Formats: sequence, C-alpha cells, structure tokens
Amino acid sequence: MGHEQVNERILVVDDAATTLEMVRRNLEGAGYQVYTASGVEAALSVLAEVPVDLVITDLKMPVIGGLDLVRHVRENFKNIEVMMITGYASIEGAVAAVKSGVDEYLAKPFTDVELLGAVVRTLEKLRERRALAAAHPSAPSSFGLLGRSRSMEQVYALVARATATTATVLITGESGTGKELVARAIHYNSDRAAAPFVPVNCGGIPEGLLESELFGHMKGAFTGATESRAGFFQTADGGSIFLDEISETSLAMQVKLLRVLENREVTMVGASKTRHVDVRILAATNKDLSAQVARGAFRDDLYFRLNVLVIALPPLRDRGEDIALLAQHFLARYARDAAKETPKLSPEVLDVLSSYNWPGNVRELQNVIQRLVIMTDGDNIDVPDLPSLMRFSAYRGHGVQRTLAEVEQQHIQNVLASVKGNKTRAAAILGIDRKTLREKLKAPGESD
Repeated sequence: MGHEQVNERILVVDDAATTLEMVRRNLEGAGYQVYTASGVEAALSVLAEVPVDLVITDLKMPVIGGLDLVRHVRENFKNIEVMMITGYASIEGAVAAVKSGVDEYLAKPFTDVELLGAVVRTLEKLRERRALAAAHPSAPSSFGLLGRSRSMEQVYALVARATATTATVLITGESGTGKELVARAIHYNSDRAAAPFVPVNCGGIPEGLLESELFGHMKGAFTGATESRAGFFQTADGGSIFLDEISETSLAMQVKLLRVLENREVTMVGASKTRHVDVRILAATNKDLSAQVARGAFRDDLYFRLNVLVIALPPLRDRGEDIALLAQHFLARYARDAAKETPKLSPEVLDVLSSYNWPGNVRELQNVIQRLVIMTDGDNIDVPDLPSLMRFSAYRGHGVQRTLAEVEQQHIQNVLASVKGNKTRAAAILGIDRKTLREKLKAPGESD
C-alpha cells in the first residue's frame, strides 16, 4: 500500500480481542503507529496521554458504547478523525454514526483492502484541513475581520475553534459589529468552503413568507405558487446557512427551525414528505436571547440548541485601539474606489474618532469614512470635515440643564444621523421597534 513511515497515530477500540489484533497488525504493517483499547474507559486514558490522529471504534461495547466515544472525541478534540466498525450493520446505525460525527462506517466482516482504503481516505481529510490551516493562519481577517485588540483576538480564537467543528454557532453582538463577517469567516475556513454560504435576514422577510423562503414550496401550495421552488435550506445543502436576526422569528417558526436543527430535515410548504439537508447552521442576534426566553418571546429548547458555541462580538466603543486601524483601512479602500490619493486623518480627528461612542459600531465608522472620502477635496481630513454630530456644539453642550426627554431626543437624532436616516436600523440600534421610534420622533403634542 506504500504507507511506510507515515507515522500517523491511530487508536483502535474494540471489545473483541481477535478484531483488535487483526486491525492492529494490518495498520502497523502499513506504517501507522497503533494504540489499542478494549473499551471506552481505556480509550479515554490513551486519548488523555497520546496526540491521536484517528480513532477507529466498535459500535456495540459493554458499559459505554461507541457512539458515546465518538461524541466525546468530537466535543473534546479539534483534530481527530473518527471511523466506526460494527458487526451490527444497519441503516439506522449508519445514520446515527454519521450524525454523531463519524467519517467512515465499516461493517464486519471487512477486508484488509477495505480497512486500509477507509483509513487512507479519512486521514487524507485530516491532512487537507491541517494544510489549509497552516497555509492561512490568519484566514479570518481575509473575510473582513480586522483588529488587534484583546477582545478581537478572543474572537479570532473562537472562529478558529468553530471552523474545526460542525457544531451550530450563535453569534451575538450589537448591530454593525460584523456578525455576518464572522459567519463567513467560519464557513470559508471550514471543510464546507467549496459549498454554498447562504445568508438570510430573518427580520427582513415578512412572517407570512418566511417559511416558504426557508424551506421552499410545492406548486399550488398557495396563491401565486405557479411552480415548485427550493428554499434557502436546500440551496445551502452541503454548506452553511446564516440566520441573521433569528430573534425576530415567531414562536411558530421557531418550532420548525428546531426540527431542522434536530433532524436536519425540512418540509416544503404544501409537501407531505420531509427532505434531508446537510446544512450547518450559523445564527446571529443583537438581542439577549436568554432574556427573550425569560419573557416567553423565544423558545428555550431552540435557545439551548443554538447555544452550543457562542461568539460574542464586542461593540466598537470597547475596541479603542482598533478604531484608528479600522479607519485607516476604510480610508484606503474608499480612496482606491474613488481613484483618489488616500487622504490623511489629523491627530485631532483620530482623537474624536477614538472618543466617540459609535452606537452603529463598525458599520457606522465605515459609513463616516466613506462620506469623508467623498466629501473632502484636500489631502487632509480635519475635525470640521467630520459629521456635525461628532463635532463639539455649544448648544448641545449645555449638559445637565436638559430634561430627560431632550437627552433622549438628541440621542435618537444622533443614531438616525449615524445610519443616514434609516429608521429600521436606528430602531435596531436603540433596541425598540419602528412604531415606538415613530412615536418618539413626534414633536410634543403632535398626534396622528
């Protein structure tokens, strides 16, 4: 087979001594380092001491079964592949094994060629993933993530961890912090990178259409359904789906999403049969889902399903040392787009940018820099070039001599200015709905 000196470490786990010896002899003959264990407890001891590349485990074993070992490996180690062998082969067993994270599934009796072929295929996946990680050690930044602050370093570490698993990821953070960029970084640095990445803004699709958009519909399922059409989940088959603003879904839709998470099956509107989809779910929210659960606005079972690996993005105001870096990045980008020389930001401008609260986060900073590049003709950008809400105003500066209503109105106007009057985005930043925002924008005494 030509595997001399391959040196990968393989742990074989089986309570049948004859199978254990046969597999060990074949793998050692192919050049692998082989460790054996007659049960899961012994296997855990080996895993605690030896950096194993591949675990080959039996399915049926006394006390603790093979599926529990698979789950332990998947949830505690990033770079270990798993194969399963069993004398109790069945479709149900194979499906359970694959869902648990098994890469290859061999039914006893198997030949030496079948065993070694499965081992070669499995380890090749591991080599490719490690090669990709070595070739792109800072890959997340290539998808728009930028920053050197400690909080962002923690985000990069979590993104790297997420790319090495198939677990559901929940990305939290205020509007404008870059949640979709994180989702894209996870997808395009994972082994699903060649498959589709499908972003869905759950809050931007009317409730009556969301089910059809997500799961598809059959011809004639409702008025206007002149043909069958696949939904976003089918489009993302083999890849990842990004469910942004998942907190905006109704309780009824949350039940359907829970079913997809649990069974990886979708039912098209108007269909009687389910369809299997191989989709990794990445979800995002700018709200506190645990608080939503406590208020009965979000299902606790769906929350627990989503709350597997959480990446919390820090607001820009907590990333002081990153503001100048991001500003320079956007400055060069928009100057290039405008075919202009990159202007310079004065030290005073950098001071203002660093001290500003950034309610719209990175998106707001990006918009401000784009405006500066477009509106400034000279080579230097100074404080008078900044938007009025970022410059000192003696009128605004009369401090504590203002009512609470005046302070609230000023903050609302600042947020609206930061998003160029977009009321939907302003309401999201303020944590209120559009109706409440409209009411607060009315002049005192004004009515409909």
